[in-house]
Formats: sequence, C-alpha cells, structure tokens
Amino acid sequence: MRYSQYYIPTLREIPAEAEIDSHKLMLRAGMIRKAAAGMYSFLPLAYRVLQKITKIVEEEMDRAGGLQVLLPIVQPADIWHQTGRWDVYGDEMFRLQDRHKRDFCLGPTHEEMITTLVKNEVRSYRELPLRLYQIQNKYRDEIRPRYGVMRAREFIMKDLYSFDRDEEGLNRSYEAMYEAYTRIFTRLGLKFRAVEADSGAIGGDVSHEFMVLAPSGESVILYCEECAYAANNEKASAALPVKVEEAFLPIEQVHTPEQTTVPAVTAYLGVEPSKLVKTLFYQVGEELVAVLVRGDDELNEIKLGNLFNQPYRLAPPEEVAERLDLPVGYVGPVGLREKEVKIIADLRIKTMVNVVCGANRRDYHLRNVNLERDFSVDTFADLRLAKAGDPCPHCQQPLQETRGVEVGHIFKLGTKYSSALRAHFRDEQGEEKPFIMGCYGIGVSRIVAAAIEQNNDQDGIKWPVPIAPFQVLILPINSEQLATAEEIYQQLRAAGVEVLLDDREERAGVKFKDADLIGIPLRITVGPKGLAQGEVEVKVRMTGEELRWPLAEVTSQVLAFLQENTPEAK
Repeated sequence: MRYSQYYIPTLREIPAEAEIDSHKLMLRAGMIRKAAAGMYSFLPLAYRVLQKITKIVEEEMDRAGGLQVLLPIVQPADIWHQTGRWDVYGDEMFRLQDRHKRDFCLGPTHEEMITTLVKNEVRSYRELPLRLYQIQNKYRDEIRPRYGVMRAREFIMKDLYSFDRDEEGLNRSYEAMYEAYTRIFTRLGLKFRAVEADSGAIGGDVSHEFMVLAPSGESVILYCEECAYAANNEKASAALPVKVEEAFLPIEQVHTPEQTTVPAVTAYLGVEPSKLVKTLFYQVGEELVAVLVRGDDELNEIKLGNLFNQPYRLAPPEEVAERLDLPVGYVGPVGLREKEVKIIADLRIKTMVNVVCGANRRDYHLRNVNLERDFSVDTFADLRLAKAGDPCPHCQQPLQETRGVEVGHIFKLGTKYSSALRAHFRDEQGEEKPFIMGCYGIGVSRIVAAAIEQNNDQDGIKWPVPIAPFQVLILPINSEQLATAEEIYQQLRAAGVEVLLDDREERAGVKFKDADLIGIPLRITVGPKGLAQGEVEVKVRMTGEELRWPLAEVTSQVLAFLQENTPEAK
C-alpha cells in the first residue's frame, strides 16, 4: 500500500478529550474519530488491526469446536423479563420501542438470545455439546464513557456460549475455552495473565478474566510468583493469620474523647490498627446488618454484595444513630444482640484476641474484647480487600501487585439462563434437563487499546507484529531514493509481506515522526548515505534497535524478522 493513496490523518497535538495513552495515540495516529460520547468511527489503520485480531480469534474459536453465528442486535424485551435482567441492567441498557409500542433493547450481551435460539432448536443430548459464537457490536449506555474505545457505549465483542448435558461437559468446555484464550493472547503478541474473577451481573460461580498487563490498567491484579495463583482484587483472598495464643484479659472500658477514627483511636490508646475491630452498617432489604472487619483492613463490597445476593447500601452514621440509638464513631459488636442486629464478620475476626472496639457509648471504647466471650457472629466470610504483601492463599508467599486491562472473561453459568427460559433437552432416559451453560467473551475492539497501553513510548505506538496494521514501512528520504524504495516495496509484496511505502512529498522529519507515531514494527529507511554503501537503515520499533542490511538481503532479513517475532501458541 502506498501512503499517498491511504488515509492516515495523523495529528500533531494531543486532543483535549483524551485521558490515557491509547486514547491519545489512536486519535493522533488517525485510527479513530469520535462520533458521540463513547462511540467512534474506526479508520483504515484501526480496521486492519481489528481484522487481524478477529482472524486469530476466529481461528482459535473454530479450533476449539466453536460454530460461528450472527444474532440480532435488537432483542425483544420479553426474553429479558423471563430472566429478570430487564430491570437488573437498569440505565445501562439502551431501550427502544417499535411502531407497535413493543419493547426492545440493543444487546449489551446475548445470553437470553442464544439460549432462546438453542431452546427452540436442540432437543436431545445427542446434539450436545454445542458451542456457538459470534463477533459483533454490543451496546451499553455507560454512565461515564471514557478512555476512547476502552470504555465505550458501542464496542465489538466475541461471545461464545457452550451448552452441555452435565457439569463434566461444562468443565471440558470451560477448559477448552481457557486454553483457546491462552492461545489467542499468545498469538496476539501480548503480555497477559489469567486471573480468578467475580462473575458480576452475568452470573455463575466460576470465572476467569484475561488481563493484558499495563501500568495504566483499570484493574488491580494480585498474583503469587511461587505458584499459579492470580486474581483481580475484587476476588483475591489471602491466607488467614495464625490465631495468637494469648489469654483472654478482663474487658475494660476506656475514655477516648473525640477519637472516632481508626488512626485516632489506635494512636490515642497506643495499639496497632490490627488490634481494632471496625463496625460498619449496611441496609439489606428492610434489615440493618452490622459488618465487622479488622482495623487495618478495607471492606471489599463486591464480596459483601455476593454474600447478600440482594440490593444493599452503606447505612449513613446518622441513620444508624437514629434507628439504633448508637453514637456515631463509638459503635462496637458488644451488646448489638440486644438490639436484634445481625452480625457478619470477616474471617480474620476469628483470629483476633483482646481487641479494641467501640463501647456503644459516646467517648468510650472497650479493650480486651473477645469473640464468643463478649459477642457472637451470625456469619463469617472472606470480606476484606486483599492487597500486595498478603500471604498467598495457596502457598503463603507474599502476593505481588500489578495492573491490567480486562480483554477477556469466561464464566461457568450453570443453569441460570436455561432454567429461567425453560431451555431443556431430553437425556438418555427421556427426562427433560436444563442445559448446563458457559459464557466466554473477548473485547475485540478493547484489545486494540489494551495493546497500545502495553506497547507505546513518547513517540507513539509500538505494535506487536501479529496485529500491526502493516508489518514493514519503507521510508525513502527524498524523491531520489524513491525508485530503489519502489523496488524493495515490490519485492516484499511479492514475498507476501504487508508493506506501506511512504511515497509522500514530505520532509524526512515529518515521515519519521509519522512512522514512530503509527508504530509499524519494522522501518526500512532508504537514504543517500546507505545506498552509497549498498545498504538500507532498519529500525525495530518495539526495541529501538537500529540495523544495517545489504540491499540484496532485505527480503530474506524481513522474512526472518517476521517469523522470529510472530509467536505461535503450542
């Protein structure tokens, strides 16, 4: 392709709307243009990247037994009502009506649609397992779309759904998708990690996220260098500390005037925050529930919400004071039973001895409070937000922290959707059974941004070879070298190389800046000094390495470079 005939509207200035590197660079490199908040047009360079990602995804989905379909974007409301998600999705769902006033939505996801399709078509266990996937646009009315295509209202997604007869079949489908995803992100040339994750609104009890590692990633990942454990911080847990072998001391009420925060109380009493119990209150339905966590821990509300499994909210201190007649800043678990309050506690509360907590009396705390002797708990659960330095739950080695961009998510759904939609098949005995389902998504357009977040510098993008819009850019310094550049261009094209020839009548400096900005992996500069010695200058964009190749070896060297830098999953 000739640059003069291509459409790459690069920008010199950083657009004011752009916040993160990928957003800035996709705009500056002429890859996207904003149509509306969270909605973008993909220009030719970006579309080539999307096509390459799509091709690899399709190849690995087909290899893993997936069959490609295309489902409607506009979905009828009644199937969403059957699963109860019409209301659960709330304002994030784009809703519309046809001329007959029938309700529809723009598909934010396709569990209901695919389950309805299979329900009406598949009758027998003999037709299972079945793995259907599609690649198409999804629509979610994000309250605050941002970061370009990273968090958009319209985006391209691959979603595959597996239908099996039993849990054993689901496990096989899940493992097949896990392996397929590992192959996909390896072939894309990205550094990634699969982590345990919370299933969120999709449902199911087992899920993994695939994260492209990047310092600017929205997600925090905790992982162990000694074993395979990794999880996002919404899901991550840590090994429990050993309970201190310490005799129970007599409970003691101490005066703590105007000390209402953990730092203030612990400093005033000369104790570590790990010796204090915090008491938080949540409104769950009509019930006010007390939640206990250690003073140096942060409550993980994702874990708490999974425990409640119904709408909840943090109760303001004033509301607690009014309903329970308890002083703000001095509330503790001792005596809450008398107020008929349910108590939930993090597992680490079990390991604490002789702790400090609120005395339920203004300006007073209690010392030497102990579980069972002085208060009891209705439910224990892992409720804290794990953090770097915590002991790994598998091997007790310190957890490390990094950040990543979620680009894939796989779920074991079980019968959540098949039961709600009465999607059944007949087993060997002729009995009706619900399909056992899995759901497996990849953010195709998000991968473009994630790859840039992971691979860029102050000059622009650094594309991995497998997804670069072009593999090689040929840059003649001026018109006198254009004939030689043309010969190299034709030789590389004949060898099957995707090459962009910068034949523009521009200054060399402009060409160099654009070359770094759009990030083609290999730049071949044809200049007067090199040609005088029968050579071309070569720059590897990813590493910055500069080379000199004889003219006669350019094609063979390029092919060797591409082969070496195109990872293949085993």
